[in-house]
Amino acid sequence: MSMCAEVSAPEPVFAEPWHAQVFALTVHLNEAGRFSWGEWVERFSATLKRHGLSRELDGGEDYFRAWLETLEMFLAEQGAASRAEAEVMRRRWEEAYLSTPHGAPVRLRG
Repeated sequence: MSMCAEVSAPEPVFAEPWHAQVFALTVHLNEAGRFSWGEWVERFSATLKRHGLSRELDGGEDYFRAWLETLEMFLAEQGAASRAEAEVMRRRWEEAYLSTPHGAPVRLRG
């Protein structure tokens, strides 16, 4: 008699690919010395608190939108990317995503 346990695939840690990407980018910027993890935690906590006052965050989409907002604030303050530049880039990615056939890689146009 075999004592094999059924192994199921683990649940993904991130619900969406962009959640993992923005997390990885934040870790990279921290490791590159752009900000300390303590600074990140302080700012991100303030963003969560500000968002949480008007609605409850579920740790999914709302959580990572707050994460992205915090990262964009850091980049704007450091002169790396203004809020306007971030918004233009967001719109370009949205347009690329919406115009890409299902299953094809999303690419920005020149």
